[in-house]
Amino acid sequence: MKNDPLANDYTILRRQHFNILFFFFFHTESHQGEYQRKLYKELMKNYNRLERPVMNDSQPLLVELGMTLLQIIDVDEKNQVLMTNAWLQLHWTDIYLTWNHTEYPGVQNLRFPSDQIWVPDILLYNSADERFDATFHTNVLVNSSGTCQYIPPGILKSTCYIDVRWFPFDIQKCDLKFGSWTYNGWLLDLQMLEVDISTYIPNGEWDLVGVPGKRNELYYECCKEPYPDVTFTVTIRRRTLYYGLNLLIPCVLISGLALLVFLLPADSGEKISLGITVLLSLTVFMLLVAEIMPATSDSVPLIAQYFASTMVIVGLSVVVTVLVLQFHHHDPHAGKMPRLVRVVLLNWCAWFLRMKKPGEDRKHFAYKYNQHPHHSSASSIEMNAIHGQQSSNGNMNIYFGYHTMENPCCPPPSSDSGVMCGRTTSSPTEDHETIHTRTLSESIPEIAKILEEVQYIARRFRDQDEGEAICSEWKFAAAVVDRLCLVAFSLFSIICTFTILMSAPNFIEAVSKDFT
Repeated sequence: MKNDPLANDYTILRRQHFNILFFFFFHTESHQGEYQRKLYKELMKNYNRLERPVMNDSQPLLVELGMTLLQIIDVDEKNQVLMTNAWLQLHWTDIYLTWNHTEYPGVQNLRFPSDQIWVPDILLYNSADERFDATFHTNVLVNSSGTCQYIPPGILKSTCYIDVRWFPFDIQKCDLKFGSWTYNGWLLDLQMLEVDISTYIPNGEWDLVGVPGKRNELYYECCKEPYPDVTFTVTIRRRTLYYGLNLLIPCVLISGLALLVFLLPADSGEKISLGITVLLSLTVFMLLVAEIMPATSDSVPLIAQYFASTMVIVGLSVVVTVLVLQFHHHDPHAGKMPRLVRVVLLNWCAWFLRMKKPGEDRKHFAYKYNQHPHHSSASSIEMNAIHGQQSSNGNMNIYFGYHTMENPCCPPPSSDSGVMCGRTTSSPTEDHETIHTRTLSESIPEIAKILEEVQYIARRFRDQDEGEAICSEWKFAAAVVDRLCLVAFSLFSIICTFTILMSAPNFIEAVSKDFT
């Protein structure tokens, strides 16, 4: 087998075939690489990157500017800065970078670093970046006709005026203004391309409404030539679900707690504490809003207006609560209620609120009960004070007569009984009037002292009843003020809530999109 001539010829033939294929492939690649190398040398031989690539220096160079918006990274309301991830798209024609593709087979396009060929000095005018130009300088793609395509990506930080008037139902419009830094409109004709948002990544806080563009030409006093620029307006709408759940709903609930101050009994001693606690809670939430918002005096945010109105309601509720407590714990010795206050609170307001004074129904029932005809059919003892008569010695004699009126418990008087129903009877031979006079004369000092004590006790009871009546009147006035403020503040709170929140231009749209 080793000395077989047919096998040796076959091996030699395979080697020749392999060498032919290897030479063909490597010769072709080497030939194409030579064309690219030769083309780079020829194009860059006399090329000057400072020279504007036009045939006639009096003609402007057309540069088309577009943008691809990828993402809205952040909207810093406090510093008024918009941060976006975008690609710029620059197209122009460089007459010094053209070639005949038939003379350089396989070379369709070339790539040049941006610092080796002429590139328009397009910058973001309202840049807030520390380096000002935050784009990454990539290669420029050039085809055989001299058309240049330059797509530098970058994280663009631009200044943006944040209008916080309708926060958190606001729509912001941030401009990205691009233009040449050194060329005027007679040297560089800047035209606008549409913004590509097909690859946009949605943001969790902002909805992208649109990115319209506009070409502008400005004339300055120093110069007569125009200065064109292309301005892209990033229009975004704030998503309100986060702020509604974390700011608005707690504020509504806290304002509802402020109304409970008027339902809390005055004797509990917690009315002032509840009002102050609610006021402090609203202050904390307002500080959170102040940390988000920029320190501007141009406009007051909508949510700040709502918080301010709620704080006014809570503050007034604390003031009214102090007045209610003063009414409720009014000193009866301080004086009676003024007539005007009595008429306004106890008559008009109580009638309007359908409130009745405690005990009024019971007094009405007692009045009806006393008016009912009632006669004592059993027995009753009448005590009649017979006013003084002048005796023979000039003394005033007081006589008390007891008259029995059909008392079944007392038997009729008999001639042989010495006691008649608890009173002593005199003998027929003794003078009846003389005995009564002597008995009453002996007991006059004790009876006078008893009468004085009884009058003092009666006076004390009358003063106590009068004081209780005055206190009850003031307490009822406090209850009327509580009920009146509850109704008034509830209406005021509801009106403020709907008036302030629904005044936003896109309130219904924001709520329908975010809360559904």
